[in-house]
Amino acid sequence: MTLTSLIGKKVHFIGIGGSGMSGIARIMLAEGVLVTGSDAKGSAAIDSLAGLGAQVFIGQDASHVVGAHLVVASGAISESNPELAAARDLGIHIIFRAQALAMLMAGKESVAVAGTHGKTTTTSMLTVALQVAGKDPSFAIGGMINSSGVNAHRGSGSIFVAEADESDGSFTVYHPLGAIITNIELDHVDHFATLAQIDQIFLDFVATIAPGGFLVACIDDPGVARLLASITRSDITIYTYGEGEADFQISRIALEPDTSFARVSKNGTLLPELQLVVPGKHNVLNATAALAAGIALGVSAEDMLDGLKRFTGSRRRFEHKGKVNGIEVIDDYGHHPTEIEVVLKTARRYVGAGRVIVIFQPHRYSRTQAFATQFATALGLADHTYILEIYAASEAPIPGISSLLISREMSPAQVSYEPSMVETVNRVVSSAKPGDLIITLGAGDVSSLAPVIVDALAEASNSDEESN
Repeated sequence: MTLTSLIGKKVHFIGIGGSGMSGIARIMLAEGVLVTGSDAKGSAAIDSLAGLGAQVFIGQDASHVVGAHLVVASGAISESNPELAAARDLGIHIIFRAQALAMLMAGKESVAVAGTHGKTTTTSMLTVALQVAGKDPSFAIGGMINSSGVNAHRGSGSIFVAEADESDGSFTVYHPLGAIITNIELDHVDHFATLAQIDQIFLDFVATIAPGGFLVACIDDPGVARLLASITRSDITIYTYGEGEADFQISRIALEPDTSFARVSKNGTLLPELQLVVPGKHNVLNATAALAAGIALGVSAEDMLDGLKRFTGSRRRFEHKGKVNGIEVIDDYGHHPTEIEVVLKTARRYVGAGRVIVIFQPHRYSRTQAFATQFATALGLADHTYILEIYAASEAPIPGISSLLISREMSPAQVSYEPSMVETVNRVVSSAKPGDLIITLGAGDVSSLAPVIVDALAEASNSDEESN
């Protein structure tokens, strides 16, 4: 089955509102596919798809799949889902998200961006730089690009950029022309029991790169270094990047509160300065990965660097939500200890003498169980952390596992275990002072608190002015 064969036919998405699923649906709509879908609740992504012509149902019902030529199911959908069961009973062909994305990528100069951390930002950086260079790539990303407000697009060019999620190992179906691997670390412990299993799935991913294609890999990362030592194929070109001995070597990194600069040399030849309007050393690395991939695709270094300079960030990646009376609110998706450490180090540089106040919502019981001590250490970089209860996602509770595992390993002066979101907002707003930075942190629905906090700060400020 090809994308062309689906034009004019009905494709039904179960779980259409998810970040990956909504992007695939958006591209299929642009190709002339008749898209229908369902989800448990409404969202801005669903409203956007409906505006583009999709028929979307809130709630699942077997009747929704009737007449479908193909059903695409999110990986979070259970076997007992009535629409999935109905599709099987009716003999409708069923594929999952990764297979649908692979269908969109087929026949394109595709680049799959993988890694435990930094995938969304690196994919977004590469996409924006290619757009500025006039390539109009198609893209599918797990988050929104700030400048365009979309996570997917059917471009007129020959390039397709895709975020490659390793969480369930399904990224081995993409068979891209090129790939980026930013880092490799143990995560998704609901699916991978050991780091060795993670290492193996990334090696399997490298094996799917098309002959004559390329791999861009961060030489500074220990996991990637292990991977590079294990690669035996000689029919792809490998470009390394990092501060170590690399093809794209980074030096003279200068980090400002909200900008970053670096010097990058390609095989010993100095390129024009890398300038970014997003903060953090991690973003210098992400941008260098995008730079290397763009050059591998035939775009000049000058055009790529110009495009990277125009990248203004991705949603939920150190995203500025508002500033009231000198108190700033930022939202971030960080949900692994390594990501949290990077976010809080960036926040510390950003806020200067002010305090960093975090509202953290752990994501999944299995991840909390595996990394409770590491979470406590990373969160210790904040001045104070309010820890919400665990966001389960699709996971069943594990007896004895709660956010208390984290808070009990932190200094009582630095942490408050507060499962009530309403009470957390009240406590944060009442204690915040000018110069402070408040961060809502996690992969669950904690992000919904950021605009509430901004509004509450504004209301408190207005009340103070009226009382004076």
